[in-house]
Amino acid sequence: MTMYASAAGKSGGEFFTPQEVSELLAKIVLVDKTSINKVYDPACGSGSLLLKFAKILGKDNIKQGFYGQEINLTIYNLARINMFLHDINYEKFDIAHGDTLMSPKHENDEPFDAIVSNPPYSTNWEGKNNPLLINDDRFSPAGILAPPSKADLAFTMHILSWLSTSGTAAIVEFPGVLYRGGAEQKIRKYLVDNNFIDTVIQLPSDLFFGTSIATCIVVLKKSKKDNSILFIDASKEFVRNSTKNKFSQQNISKIIKTYKERVNIDYFAQLIPNNQIAENDYNIAIGNYIEQPDLTEKIDIKTLNTEIEEIVVKQEKLRQQINAIVKEIKG
Repeated sequence: MTMYASAAGKSGGEFFTPQEVSELLAKIVLVDKTSINKVYDPACGSGSLLLKFAKILGKDNIKQGFYGQEINLTIYNLARINMFLHDINYEKFDIAHGDTLMSPKHENDEPFDAIVSNPPYSTNWEGKNNPLLINDDRFSPAGILAPPSKADLAFTMHILSWLSTSGTAAIVEFPGVLYRGGAEQKIRKYLVDNNFIDTVIQLPSDLFFGTSIATCIVVLKKSKKDNSILFIDASKEFVRNSTKNKFSQQNISKIIKTYKERVNIDYFAQLIPNNQIAENDYNIAIGNYIEQPDLTEKIDIKTLNTEIEEIVVKQEKLRQQINAIVKEIKG
């Protein structure tokens, strides 16, 4: 599937999340856990994110199974086949076909302890054009709907709604959701003021098939131990593999260690109180909170002036020598 997604170009990104990114998402959700009841992906594609849990924990440690929904019929069938290929029995997974935002298929199965997702970036949805959606229990708590042309935070609100009280969700997001204004700013305000955002991780560019943009991971929790958001700048944590960037095991381990320890690390991680984020108009772009290292060369002006004076003296001596040689030649 990796080879096919690579060859498929842009369309490959619709159904396949690189294995290293899937592993990072799963490990974030599984911190301090050896088993979970069930895992859910509302935009599951071929099911690669769900299957990563089986690889990390063992399929028998996902007690109630794997749940997902996919809008594309062909990819939905691919996900079901993928489950069988990875020896997941029919009774252990429930992959549904349909539009998650408009017609969710697992309402009787929520809440979920573990949710991972890489939903489509800035896709269209009905939003405010459908007056019924503002009363939907998934979206109404924020008091406003995600823009019709940008459904990113609609998926986020859906995921938050179906997350259990003790659960964790890790979502790959388009970077614009961190700083765009209007309705998205108001939704971020709801998320920050209610202390639902646990961590924001900046990812390197050129990780995903079909796009070179630098995406991010937003981690949601309903039961946090502090009133702060951890920001991690992992934009430099990658190795180059032919035409794409990818995570090494060392990169993944560094990010997970930082995520678990939740402490400040110069130029890499900062724990920022929610009230400071509110003062910054609920902009949660990582560049606002993590300082970049100063790579410019520091120059001692006194030393530089001394060197210049020495050069001037040498230059004058050289000029005198050249004049003497020219005079002798002309002699």
